[in-house]
Amino acid sequence: MEKVRWGIVSTGRITHQFVQDFKYVSNGEVIAVASRAQESAEAFAAEYGIPKAYAGYQRLLDDPQVDAVYVATPHTMHYRNTADAIAAGKHVLCEKPFTATLRESEELFRLAGQSSVFVMEAMWTYFLPAIQKARQWVKEGRIGKLRQVKADFGYPQLPYDPNRREYNAELAGGCLLEMGIYPIGLAWLFLQQDPVAMRVVAHKAPNGVEDDVAMVFDYGADTEGATAMLGTSFRSKLQNWAYIIGEDSYIAIPNFWRASECSLYELDTRVDHFEDGRSSLGFVYETIASNEDILAGRRQDSIMPWATTLRLQQHMAKVRDLFE
Repeated sequence: MEKVRWGIVSTGRITHQFVQDFKYVSNGEVIAVASRAQESAEAFAAEYGIPKAYAGYQRLLDDPQVDAVYVATPHTMHYRNTADAIAAGKHVLCEKPFTATLRESEELFRLAGQSSVFVMEAMWTYFLPAIQKARQWVKEGRIGKLRQVKADFGYPQLPYDPNRREYNAELAGGCLLEMGIYPIGLAWLFLQQDPVAMRVVAHKAPNGVEDDVAMVFDYGADTEGATAMLGTSFRSKLQNWAYIIGEDSYIAIPNFWRASECSLYELDTRVDHFEDGRSSLGFVYETIASNEDILAGRRQDSIMPWATTLRLQQHMAKVRDLFE
């Protein structure tokens, strides 16, 4: 079977999780890793049995054996790293948020449109079987007309430190880009609508970056009064569940951002349940899908197309405007 050969850009926490799941991926393999320091790259390569370790990202991009790169650097570096990868003719899976600003995302897709490479924002949640099962139940009409989406995602990032990446203003710190993209992304996935109005309450850390955001999205008459109630926080652990609520029943998704199960309720009675029974962390699903797209010569993925990334960027920009 043909495989996509991957290079890993950065050796941060999420790259460890991404690479760990490759043991479940049959249509791809990791052959190289790059870090700013040779020691970090070599340690990462040794831990996961990766053949090549580079100091500096450009050296990885210059490797002709690397077909695709996974970008997991800080938010403000996503644009440059992805643009460089496109210029080098590499396929790209870039961690969320795709870029720090809407304009950067638009420019990257312009560059991608002029190339022949596959590019996708790594919204792994969209590919999880439990999320796809919940979407299936909604499409089958099992909850009736969709009325509300409730979702929050927050973990305490304490104590506050302005030099910590999550809070660092120069690295596009703040909970909206770091965690808020998950509930905003889920609202878009199920409602497929732009809100006609937003209400936002935000708390800011001492350096001015947001560390707690509560959002209400009003979708108006087009969805017969549907709303989304969303939250994200660095100040406290939120429930991190999602509820997809219809006229007749609702779907509950525990830990929706990494969901492994979902349940369908009629009033207080659970009438259906799905659990994926996976052994992986869950990154495997987006990776396999990306490999399938690349091997088939597709430049976008049907579950996470470029237009969806732009929508999420637009929504986050509007939220930010309401608390800045």
